[in-house]
Amino acid sequence: MHEGIVALFIPITISLGVFFMIWGLRYLENKENMAMIERGMEPKKHRRQANPSQTLKNGLLFVGAGLGLLLAIVITNTFHMEEDSATGIFFALIAIFGGLGMLGAYMYERKNPPTFPE
Repeated sequence: MHEGIVALFIPITISLGVFFMIWGLRYLENKENMAMIERGMEPKKHRRQANPSQTLKNGLLFVGAGLGLLLAIVITNTFHMEEDSATGIFFALIAIFGGLGMLGAYMYERKNPPTFPE
């Protein structure tokens, strides 16, 4: 009986937490917009713009980490490695390929500097 209550309590708690987090963020955003209007500012003009440079870095980092993870899985399955020795390979290859992704983003931005619209 106790396990059934806990199994019901966890999804309800998570759902309420997500709801109140979204509600709180919208509430604070509305308060910020109202304060800007009171000061004579236009809220739409001061919105944050997406930074394509940061998006490229994050994308290549995750692609590199995913390739490193995939390669680590292939290596551990191919050579039938023990779990203890395979852990180091997982961390190393994820870090190496994630770093290569970041290096690729740096090299691309060096050749093509980002331009920011006004």
